[in-house]
Amino acid sequence: MGERVAEDRLRVAVLLSGSGRTLENFIELRDRGDLAIDIPIVISSRSTVRGVEVARAAGIETHVVTRREYATSAERSARVADLFAPHRVDLIVLAGFLSQLDILPEWEGRMMNIHPSLLPLFGGHGLYGGRVHEAVLASGMKVTGCTVHFVNADYDSGPIILQRCVPVAEDDTPESLGARVFQAECHAYPEAIRLFQAGRLQIDGQRVRVLDA
Repeated sequence: MGERVAEDRLRVAVLLSGSGRTLENFIELRDRGDLAIDIPIVISSRSTVRGVEVARAAGIETHVVTRREYATSAERSARVADLFAPHRVDLIVLAGFLSQLDILPEWEGRMMNIHPSLLPLFGGHGLYGGRVHEAVLASGMKVTGCTVHFVNADYDSGPIILQRCVPVAEDDTPESLGARVFQAECHAYPEAIRLFQAGRLQIDGQRVRVLDA
């Protein structure tokens, strides 16, 4: 990963499968001038989700790449790469994207994900969204949070960039806990993008070292 000038606008591709709340957060921060990014393309794994409507309403080029249409991860990855090609994408961010992709060589160290727990706890195949918060509450944990990490070939196991903690209240439901964790995500994900943009993230095996500014 090369050095990047902080004031340059980062070209970010967003991959989603659901409501588009994370995309909305990015758009709001971009429009306020708090996140120096452009979002030239959004790809969804589902055609009928709200995130597709959010992207199109914002005037962003939007595509749907479904598991039914592209049956293998290799086929899906090749299609996604073809869609990215005209846009000179700097960073790929997964925003609740639930379709597995192969990590192509050109994507290594340039694809991020956010997970609604403190990984490596409550991660892995089948643990996403409300399922994570249900598992946290069932475990009796007193604290949870969110994790931004680089993506590798295994679910939720890439090098961790940063984490934010959220207390678990005695009367929490999966919905109330999820709402507070999402608020933490709204700060953590943009912060990770800014660190990447500033060239301050150095991958060292399973660790990500945050370099001094």
